[in-house]
Amino acid sequence: MADVTERMLGLLSTLQTGRPFSGDELTRRLNVSPRTLRRDVDRLRGYGYPVETQPGPGGYYRLAAGRTMPPLVLDDDEAVATLLALASLAATGTSTEGGIDDAATRAYGKLDQFLPARLRPRVTSIRASLETSPQHAPGVTAHQLSVVAETISEHEMIAFTYTNARGERTDRRVEPYRQVHHLLRWYLLAWDGEREDWRVFRMDRVTDVVRTGEPFEPRPLPAGSALDYLRQGLNKGKEPVRIRVDAPAATVIDVLKFQDAEIHPIDDQHTTITLALDSWQWLILNLAFLEADFHISEGADFAAACRTFGERLMGATRT
Repeated sequence: MADVTERMLGLLSTLQTGRPFSGDELTRRLNVSPRTLRRDVDRLRGYGYPVETQPGPGGYYRLAAGRTMPPLVLDDDEAVATLLALASLAATGTSTEGGIDDAATRAYGKLDQFLPARLRPRVTSIRASLETSPQHAPGVTAHQLSVVAETISEHEMIAFTYTNARGERTDRRVEPYRQVHHLLRWYLLAWDGEREDWRVFRMDRVTDVVRTGEPFEPRPLPAGSALDYLRQGLNKGKEPVRIRVDAPAATVIDVLKFQDAEIHPIDDQHTTITLALDSWQWLILNLAFLEADFHISEGADFAAACRTFGERLMGATRT
């Protein structure tokens, strides 16, 4: 991907000079074959760049006049933040064509061309120094999120096919309200008229989204925010637990970074953790990594599990 990105940027930079180039001239400049050049030109067209082609003797490639992309108005920190955000997003997903991570990968390689000249060396240096580890997550396409976003904005009902956790497929027709990104997953909060209730759908299980053209009158959200409603549903049936830990908040956040927990500092050396617990084992393991004393102020079942496990550990040390 890095070679393709570098090659594409080289081709775009050359064409943005505004003059026509013969195929032979471009292949020599970019050190590519005629076949690769034609494929890269097609990619540029797919990205929205109007590359004109004149075939035959005296033929050329040229970027249509007036379509050179202007630089973005970003300051230094904003440019760096944008690059890092794209790198992080590109590393999160399933690496499937059309996914958000795929779109972020392409944008990551093209950002330089949209920045003022003074910022390009810094962005190039950061890119050269940066590596990201892949974080696998359910994939969602940028097109799907865009279509749903438009219907939310325009108060238009949508229809789609939904596959639940058991693999059962149903056809839905809903009023879309919010898209929520939570713990590496995308969700849709919508009103399901057939079921006469609010529903939350995982976007990676939504297929065949169709705009119906049918408007709806917006209704109040069922909670303070869509995220609040989502978390209420995800935490349903779980035990509320509150723990005071003798450790700085930054240390606790690092250990619980992939968990849905509210973490608040009490002072520089003490932190409160609030969460909904479905299984005591994973929380005890994470607390063990903190190597700090803690007190359970809420969560009787979790406290009982800790006592039982503690007795088991003590028994293992007896000779």
